Amino acid sequence: MTAQMLPAGLCEKSDCLEVKWRPPGGGTQYFGDLLIDRHIRNVGRGKVEVVQCSVTGFGILLGAALGFAAGARGQEPNNPPPTFTKNVAPILQKHCQTCHRPGEAAPFSLLSYEDARPWAVTIKMAVTQRIMPPWFADPQYGHFANERSLSADEIRTLVLWVNGGAQKGAAEDMPPAKPDFVEGWGIPAPDVVLTLPKPFPVPAAGVIDYQYVIVPTGFTEDKWVQMLEVRPTDRAVVHHIIAYLREPGSNYFKDQKPGVFFTAPPRKVDEKTDTSALPSDFLVGYAPGQPAEILHPGEGKLIKAGSDIVFEVHYTPNGKLTTDQTRLGLVFAKTLPKERVLTLSASNGTFKIPPGDPNYKVDATFEVRKDVRLVALHPHMHARGKSFEYRLVFPDGKKETILSVPVFNWHWQLWYNLTDPIDLPQGTKIECTAHFDNSANNPENPDPTKSVIWGQQSWDEMMVGFFNLEFDARMSSKELTAAEGAVHVH
Repeated sequence: MTAQMLPAGLCEKSDCLEVKWRPPGGGTQYFGDLLIDRHIRNVGRGKVEVVQCSVTGFGILLGAALGFAAGARGQEPNNPPPTFTKNVAPILQKHCQTCHRPGEAAPFSLLSYEDARPWAVTIKMAVTQRIMPPWFADPQYGHFANERSLSADEIRTLVLWVNGGAQKGAAEDMPPAKPDFVEGWGIPAPDVVLTLPKPFPVPAAGVIDYQYVIVPTGFTEDKWVQMLEVRPTDRAVVHHIIAYLREPGSNYFKDQKPGVFFTAPPRKVDEKTDTSALPSDFLVGYAPGQPAEILHPGEGKLIKAGSDIVFEVHYTPNGKLTTDQTRLGLVFAKTLPKERVLTLSASNGTFKIPPGDPNYKVDATFEVRKDVRLVALHPHMHARGKSFEYRLVFPDGKKETILSVPVFNWHWQLWYNLTDPIDLPQGTKIECTAHFDNSANNPENPDPTKSVIWGQQSWDEMMVGFFNLEFDARMSSKELTAAEGAVHVH
């Protein structure tokens, strides 16, 4: 028995029955009999590297599965197995193809049968163990418009398709390709693309301070943006990107020249100094697994005439010399929005996680100063992040948990977009609670013997509960962002 039906790119040895590999972005994963070994170096998101092959009992089971020895095992009697064109393609279009297409972060495409068929068994393993699609919200709390998780029926369809031989089906059953895919973007073709002035050289090794560069928009009139995406040209070496807005007259980096990379002076000196607040208006960000920001019709983010974009890019060398020239794509609103969207956060930068602590708690609170609506949530932590929860405390004392992420995965920095916006009367508090695992039992922990405070590098930690608020487009954002509007609870 051989493993010749292993998905292309996993193993070229015909006698390999067990494959250990590290998935793009790292992390501990188990695909049934296919073991994903977290102890292997990360070769960069979007790439797969085989690092160990062996003939074992696990491999025999895998070989049997890959050879479809069971045939239509588990297939219902008198019912033909699902086919790709009729049953599987619609599921992949709905849940998978945003990432699994050329030019995106996923290591293989799922646009066609020819793309998907070699990965059939891996698909079965990933969906039955709910490793893919990535989604970490506890279903007990909140309802989210962008939920990626598969229903039980969808999982069953994919499993029956694989067990039935992964048949293609009739060409006329294939649904039309999604028309809104633009290669190189997760949004429709941008109206404007703002690019770093030149490629940034990323060395093979070492620590790189946050890189900043100011790019003028050149806008001579206010612009309302409905769709935004910032994306690196080499994801493998980018930990995150934030595109900040700098309006005319702002003091944010006022002495820095546009078009030149620079580093900000270090601000964090100890756990008692809180430097976690956003330094300027947050336009859009990028982190592993984070999709483009697409607002509903009638909503928009405002970029005032004469504004600059301040790019903050965190590069992390991965063993290879490379360059990156990050781009920001903007799709303008077709009509004047009635609702303005603003990204704010509840954060806490005063913690100090003791060595070995498996469940360290950090709290933060933001109090809204005007009547607004809450539309989206985005928890952010680093490698020691364990869990994250958002709660609302209304002025009448009522409390409601709106998002719980019981198992945080820092390789997938997801937004959770509420199905229905939540009205927040003035005085409502957005409470966030994070837990961190600084113990040796956390396989992602860089060093369980160290105390950990807020910091920029991935071996430091952060505690940020980002959220999007929606409010009357005629209201000034300054009415929401005055210092007294944010209350930190430590």
